[in-house]
Amino acid sequence: MQFSGRIRKKLRLAGDQRNASYPHSLQFYLQPHTENISLTEFENLAFDRVKLLKAIENLGVSYVKGTEQYQSKLEAEIRKLKFSYRENLEDEYEPRRRDHISHFILRLAYCQSEDLRRWFIQQEMDLLRFRFSILPKDKVQSFLKDSHLHFEAISDEEKTLREQDIMASSPSLSGIKLESESVYKVPFADALDLFRGRKVYLEDGFAYVPLKDIVAIILNEFRATLSKALALTARSLPAVQSDERLQPLLNHLSHSYTGQDYSTQKNTGKISLDQIDSLSTKSFPPCMRQLHKALRENHHLRHGGRMQYGLFLKGIGLTLEQALQFWKQEFIRGKMDPDKFDKGYSYNIRHSFGKEGKRTDYTPFSCMKIILTNPPGQGDYHGCPFRHSDAELLKQKMQSYKIPASGISQILDLVKGNHYQVACQKYFEMTHNVDDCGFSLNHPNQFFFESQRILTGGKDIKKEISQPETPQHKPSTQKTRDAASALASLDSSLEMDLEGLEEYF
Repeated sequence: MQFSGRIRKKLRLAGDQRNASYPHSLQFYLQPHTENISLTEFENLAFDRVKLLKAIENLGVSYVKGTEQYQSKLEAEIRKLKFSYRENLEDEYEPRRRDHISHFILRLAYCQSEDLRRWFIQQEMDLLRFRFSILPKDKVQSFLKDSHLHFEAISDEEKTLREQDIMASSPSLSGIKLESESVYKVPFADALDLFRGRKVYLEDGFAYVPLKDIVAIILNEFRATLSKALALTARSLPAVQSDERLQPLLNHLSHSYTGQDYSTQKNTGKISLDQIDSLSTKSFPPCMRQLHKALRENHHLRHGGRMQYGLFLKGIGLTLEQALQFWKQEFIRGKMDPDKFDKGYSYNIRHSFGKEGKRTDYTPFSCMKIILTNPPGQGDYHGCPFRHSDAELLKQKMQSYKIPASGISQILDLVKGNHYQVACQKYFEMTHNVDDCGFSLNHPNQFFFESQRILTGGKDIKKEISQPETPQHKPSTQKTRDAASALASLDSSLEMDLEGLEEYF
């Protein structure tokens, strides 16, 4: 991958050329773009794509895919993030360009492990399924051709000749007149899933697939194509990571938090130390609730627990003075000498508030950071209970929190499907007696403030944020600070030469 520091003009395309670049609102992403973009745009496109894919994941477990409610909410998310979604809309070049480039950027970030690849492929497949479901029928054949899928719609004569066999073999056509439905002649090997389910008519090595079923074949082709592309990208990744401008960003993008920044509080000092015990049972997420319980019982937490819980407390409003008093009182109850605490622990607390060392104002950990980094070991209490607890222990914990059996079953099913944040969201709904919490949970501090908003009617502790819905650029690890520093130091007009990307995809 080559990058150039010289300033180059962006490609200017006439109307017809622009339309030819992206003829459809959906695509197989067969070739990367060779346009020049600034590093700032590179980063913004990446974060927007992550937001979209995480929204797709949350909607997929909250609603039945394909239902009217699912479709309308997903369309709203796509429109909000300014990506392409429908044909025949005016001036669709820019949304389709954003969609194209951002997909390839995330390939670089999500090719690094099997879990990341699996997650990325699933969300991209769901996005393609949605877009294909609203693709006009007269555009389908053109899309298949542009995607190198050689599936031809059969003629009306062929359809009439095989009508009875096709209707009898295709459950999706029940109650539908075949004359109004397109049917595609597909090689048998490409329709194995339909064949296994006895949902397709076969003749002379070909499957005759109605339009309603062709999406399953398209998604299988897309999965295979993208899986192979990610494997190739992973092998070439070291060459990309050698660029010092991209390496920090790509390393942290896959578990980045793109929501609100909970480090700057306007309610700082409004919470007293006497309130913490009560708040822990009412408004703390399970990860922080178990840390608080362990601290009260053992009068000590290891470093990982102190970092996770300490920054959370800072985020909900504890001042530096309160934090020093809180931790010191608890550790002294564990028979620790006050002088030992002052010498060995108070420095770290001041450091997390940006009062020591490099004066970095550390940010409370997001759900993704807790789930994906620094897993707890024996004797640790940090981490995510939904991710790091076995099913039986999690079940006992939920029972102790008085979650009804039906709710526990739903939570365990979500955990089994690796939907840890959605499981926590379900816990929120159960403990606050709401059917739909109305937000996608991405941060422990978000859990706290949404809880307080419900419990107090928004009158008391309520988070105010100066710049909502912006990417979080104050991560809590040194490497991420280096990434932010590297990005900030670059001239905003610096252009990236994307020519040569083909060899990495």
